Amino acid sequence: MELPLKGILFIAATLSLTTTVAHAGDPIVGNWKTELGDTAAIGPCGGGYCITLKSGKHAGKQIGTFSGKDGSYSGKITDPDANKTYDGSLTVSGGALTMKGCVLKVICESQTWPRL
Repeated sequence: MELPLKGILFIAATLSLTTTVAHAGDPIVGNWKTELGDTAAIGPCGGGYCITLKSGKHAGKQIGTFSGKDGSYSGKITDPDANKTYDGSLTVSGGALTMKGCVLKVICESQTWPRL
């Protein structure tokens, strides 16, 4: 049985919407206030999530890429002032995101960002 073009387009649109809805419901998606008081937006990108600064002196700069789900994520985080990238992990619990960046998994620093 062959699907007409309309049927194929409907299925493709439905799959696309389902993927978007799944990401939108993930606890990491949204706007967060950094320790410096800037706004960081986290949204779906490339099968994972990207962190982009929306305010402050580095507004528009992407500072992280993470993958994961259900409140636990791993990936890379960039310090925009030093322009250095570190291995990182994120956890989301309630209205708080805790980020940890490490050098060689030995020297680590953490920050907690509240949801805006």
